[in-house]
Amino acid sequence: IPTRNAYLKGYLKTQAPPGAIEFIDFNLKDLSKIEEAIKNSDIVINLIGILFENSKQKFLQLHSDLPGLISKYCEESEVKKFIHVSAIGAHANSKSLYQQSKFRGEQKALNNFKNTIIIRPSVVCGVEDNFTNLFAKLSMSPVIPVVKTNYKFQPILVNDVATAIVKAMEIKKNEGKIYEIGGPKMISFGDMVKSILNTIGKKRLVVDLPMPLAKIQASLFSLMPKPLLTIDQCEILKEADNIVSNNHLTLKDLNI
Repeated sequence: IPTRNAYLKGYLKTQAPPGAIEFIDFNLKDLSKIEEAIKNSDIVINLIGILFENSKQKFLQLHSDLPGLISKYCEESEVKKFIHVSAIGAHANSKSLYQQSKFRGEQKALNNFKNTIIIRPSVVCGVEDNFTNLFAKLSMSPVIPVVKTNYKFQPILVNDVATAIVKAMEIKKNEGKIYEIGGPKMISFGDMVKSILNTIGKKRLVVDLPMPLAKIQASLFSLMPKPLLTIDQCEILKEADNIVSNNHLTLKDLNI
């Protein structure tokens, strides 16, 4: 498992027999260790992604260039399948650089290695996710502003995403395919925040934040090391709902 912060994920080694999980230092300036690991692999899974940019991490670098390199290494090795996890909403014509970069990464992977499989999840929820935990922390405020409360998600549990990846590995003749996966229910942004508050037993006022004000707020948040909202995320919320489009394969095609 290539990672930038192996010391934070040591507990993962307890989830498998001794020696089954090993960490590799991930460094964008030196991918030789990644290349070596890929050469010794049957299946390669790319889960790398960021939600916002900073001086060291850029969307195009991580979402587009990196999948291109990984898929190239797969082509040069004896890798059987490359599972590239992207995101619902990835599109060449999106006004969001996040979604543009996700699409470009998909295209590079598919073009470089014919045995690439793309998985596009909606919002992924789990113990350590950045979505539910963020709004749980924001519950310290009596009022929680939400941009475009009627925007719809199709949240999926991280366990189900992991199952989808395993199924995609096992199913035959699905190379070059794209799967869009979401949970059993569609829910609006506003209702999802209310659900989070209900789960942690807090009553707060959830109000709709107009897009012009949201962009002003996002500009101020951009000064933070980990911004709560970015202008790019505002662009995503102005586009299509984050739900399974039915233009690609789904969980049903993975027998889930």
